Amino acid sequence: MSGNPRARVGTVVWGLIVLALAALIIISRLGLIALNGTYVLIGLMIGAGAALVIGGLLSARGRDKDTITGKS
Repeated sequence: MSGNPRARVGTVVWGLIVLALAALIIISRLGLIALNGTYVLIGLMIGAGAALVIGGLLSARGRDKDTITGKS
């Protein structure tokens, strides 16, 4: 185990989803914008999927560098 603990990509993405939903609910309750639930869910799923894929690729790339240098 290395001395540099990293947050898991999935944890960060789920945290961002929860924050985004909370912000959207607050904004819609204040009456600033009218939201279509279907479009909100589609947008969140696309964003979350992209974040998971990109985060996974970056994490794998970082692990590959660690194996090359001999760190685990």
